[in-house]
Amino acid sequence: MSQSNGQPLRAASTPALRRVLTTPLLYFFILGDVLGAGVYVLVGQVAADTGGAVWVPLGLALILAMLTAASYAELATKYPRAGGASYYATRAFGPFAGFVAGFCMLAAGVVSVAALARGFGGDYLSAFVTLPVGLIAVIFLVALAMVNARGIKESTRANIFATVIEVGGLILIVVLGAWLLLRGDGDLGRLTQLGTPDKGAAAAVLSGSVLAYYSFVGFETSVNVAEETKDPRRAYPRALFGALATAGAVYVLVGIAASAAVPTSKLAESSGPLLEVVKAAGGVPTWLFSAIALIAVANGALLTGIMSSRLTYGMAREGLLPSGLTKVLPGRRTPWVAIAATTALSVLLALTGSVATLASTLVLLLLVVFFIVNIAVLVLRREAGQADYFRAPTVLPVLGAVSCLALATQITAQVWLRGLLVLAVAMVLAAVSAARRRGSRE
Repeated sequence: MSQSNGQPLRAASTPALRRVLTTPLLYFFILGDVLGAGVYVLVGQVAADTGGAVWVPLGLALILAMLTAASYAELATKYPRAGGASYYATRAFGPFAGFVAGFCMLAAGVVSVAALARGFGGDYLSAFVTLPVGLIAVIFLVALAMVNARGIKESTRANIFATVIEVGGLILIVVLGAWLLLRGDGDLGRLTQLGTPDKGAAAAVLSGSVLAYYSFVGFETSVNVAEETKDPRRAYPRALFGALATAGAVYVLVGIAASAAVPTSKLAESSGPLLEVVKAAGGVPTWLFSAIALIAVANGALLTGIMSSRLTYGMAREGLLPSGLTKVLPGRRTPWVAIAATTALSVLLALTGSVATLASTLVLLLLVVFFIVNIAVLVLRREAGQADYFRAPTVLPVLGAVSCLALATQITAQVWLRGLLVLAVAMVLAAVSAARRRGSRE
């Protein structure tokens, strides 16, 4: 059985995922993924590129993220199915493009989880115990896989707890920054400083926005749980835009607090810039903030792991990956084979240390995916889709695609080389998958 354009429909015998996510659960899922571990190191990197006014690229990045988020909102409500960008690209451009989009998301997701696993076993954990990073990474990833396999409802409930702590930690930074200013130890003048010795204001803002943009990605993972959401056409846009707006407000406030409280050069040189605010303010144990950071890392890894496994499941169901990856646990209705496969790849990356060579390609890979999604929205306007789905104004996906191209111009040649290698692998595998499908039809 197949749908138009030769795209396979899910077999009737394939078990469906359980719809358990409400609007609040989905809101916290997205918020927890966006407010991930990156913000705890991001401010310093943005300050190095932009200067003291780190809130400017953070605000611009929020606007750019909202453009692509509008495209995701339309497609997720029009086609509420696991598979996300891969499924949309398949419907719009065929299985080859769907495989490439899905592979880029998988590569980004698996590498991200592996990097977070190593981060969990690094400096923040050393505030409590010192153990081999590789051992901690393996234990960490296995534990996350077990939570993921237990059920999406349990995973998202754990996410709510972690997200509250994450947001609490960031609010703590805002309060400490305000306290520093009130006692006369801060400098509001830094908030208007744009540009660096080698960049003018405009170039600095655009460069800083690339890093800041990465802090907002994570919303795209939520489309892979649309099939597990109750009334996704109503819940998804509310949860998506609400979570992004919340994250944007928190990020801008954190950027203002950190920049006003700590000299820009000190922020730029620190691998834990928010910890510099804690140290400058005093009164809060550094181990407490380390614990908050560990929870943020664990939560980000859990949510990205959920995305990777659901994306794998969705791609397999559409015939883009082996069909064995569609198997779900009889009682839990979670894709256990996809969870095991993505976890194994993350373990391999975490143990070999190759995460360091791939991590810098994440933004580029996501920009490729976002560009495809923004164009897919326009192509799929010819299909009716679900009734009463969210429809973005046409100008938004157009501007979203343009923003992806603009941000891609800020990617260095070295990162482009690594990204093109990943894309080349995706295209080769896509061609093999296409040949296999042709052979099965003959």
